[in-house]
Amino acid sequence: MTTEERKIRVLVAKPGLDGHDRGARVVAYGLRDAGLEVIYTGLRQTPEQIATVAVQEDVDMVGLSVLSGAHLALTRKVIEKLRAQEADDIPILVGGLIPEDDKPTLKEMGVAEVFTAGTPISTIASFIRSHVAGE
Repeated sequence: MTTEERKIRVLVAKPGLDGHDRGARVVAYGLRDAGLEVIYTGLRQTPEQIATVAVQEDVDMVGLSVLSGAHLALTRKVIEKLRAQEADDIPILVGGLIPEDDKPTLKEMGVAEVFTAGTPISTIASFIRSHVAGE
């Protein structure tokens, strides 16, 4: 079954101890309203939990929402956990309060794209659709 025949599945996750999920919920609901299938893990997920859910739910993409400033370490750990489960082919998006200076580092780690606060949901949904269709 191709992505044209089924909904694209996206995992939206809040890694770490950050207790603020308003932005992640807005993105999750917005992507759902844009026609994507969204799995939202809720607050305070470990990188291992996120990787496990990504594999179990057979998602097309993982979106990490990080506001705590720990985006580099948490993203690196999620990538490591996906690799350990032989799922490092699942693309990762990172969003939240991400300094411009950290975007190149995230991209070097293998992050598909970085979306900062205020990015229109339509831009995120468009990126996901084109990225998944291009694989």
